[in-house]
Amino acid sequence: MAKVYYDKDADLELLKDKTIAIIGYGIQGRGQALCLRDSGCRVIISELEGTPNFEQAKKDGFIPVTAAEAARAADIIQILTQDHAQAKVYNEGIKPQLSKGKALCFSHGFNIRFKQIKPPKNVDVFMVAPKGPGALVRKMYEEGKGVPCLLAVYQDATGEAKQIALAYAKAIRGTTAGVIETTFEEETETDLFGEQAVLCGGVTELIKAGFDTLIASGYQPEIAYFEVLHELKLITDLIQEYGISGMRRRVSNTACYGDLTRGPVIINERTRKTMQKMLKEIKSGKFAREWIKENEEGRPNFNRLLDEGDKHPIEEVGKKLRDMMPWMRK
Repeated sequence: MAKVYYDKDADLELLKDKTIAIIGYGIQGRGQALCLRDSGCRVIISELEGTPNFEQAKKDGFIPVTAAEAARAADIIQILTQDHAQAKVYNEGIKPQLSKGKALCFSHGFNIRFKQIKPPKNVDVFMVAPKGPGALVRKMYEEGKGVPCLLAVYQDATGEAKQIALAYAKAIRGTTAGVIETTFEEETETDLFGEQAVLCGGVTELIKAGFDTLIASGYQPEIAYFEVLHELKLITDLIQEYGISGMRRRVSNTACYGDLTRGPVIINERTRKTMQKMLKEIKSGKFAREWIKENEEGRPNFNRLLDEGDKHPIEEVGKKLRDMMPWMRK
């Protein structure tokens, strides 16, 4: 079983004399920065001038600076830009400002795991990864609660890396909910696998395949949309709140029997072998190399596949039906 840490295991005093730089004021950056500041931490923000995130940081009372300026002033540097941008930001702005005793913090291990960022040996490198979006981190903090976090130490130059990481987690109220110890390898590999095989890739292809099957058999696209996409939220909400077993006991017995007997027909031994192959490609770095190359070449496959997905008939039907649902309008 994983080691879990709580408030009693973390000491906020370790951050008292430290400055924390948040590099990237997106959803996660904003959520963490506001929580850190409200916990009494000294926080500085790096964001690109002229962007909406830059303006949001100013509205929130920060004075955004460059990555180099933030890294120079900070003791702890939390890099929260998107994965594909982190290495460039690190090499151009952060790396020259690193000195003995500073710490690099991440909320996803991609660039450390696949060696796009190679930190010097004299700095701490750790991860504090909330298992929820930044807006939820902030909402829970304001309610006196927390979002569970993952914690990992990649490099302990000071001998205090884990304790500093736990203090950081406490400052965003992660230790209120519980902080689970992991490694950069485990977090990165399982995160990528989950996205590809289940949460994004697996789910979206299953939805489209179900829709296409019904349409090819002569059913109306609107009815197909409701049955394979719209009602998915009902099921995932039940699973999230009660687990798979709890969901099965809250849907009809007919649905439950169909789940138990037909689910293994869809996700069969061949599917599981394919999942193993995908996981091997992640662990070997094949996927990471492919994604890095894709970005270096201007994302030709990414953009083509995204455009093709936009043209699938389910998108046109879905837009029309969602317009009929006032509760979905912002």
